[in-house]
Amino acid sequence: MQLLTALAIGALFGIGLFQIMRQNILRSAMGLFLISNAINLFLLSTGAYDGLVTAYTTASGQRSDALPQALVLTAIVISMGGLAFVLSLLYIISVRYKTSDMDEIDSLRN
Repeated sequence: MQLLTALAIGALFGIGLFQIMRQNILRSAMGLFLISNAINLFLLSTGAYDGLVTAYTTASGQRSDALPQALVLTAIVISMGGLAFVLSLLYIISVRYKTSDMDEIDSLRN
């Protein structure tokens, strides 16, 4: 199961990196979103261990660690805000320049 998780995270990261290197701005934003999701899955999988009971119960036994879950939840909220900001900038660029190709937008190079 750990090998399957590692392969899935690696594939998600690789696809996101490939999309960032494309010329289309919208695909670059999607690649950034995929990489942030891969990092969140990586942090969640490295912080997980086999506890006998869930993190927020009063039952006795070895509890699961709640810190990775809380950090990933915070990272998800922050990445959604960042994605909303990037998509709003992409909307402004596409309305102003009528394209989403980085090579056709000359004013961004100055």
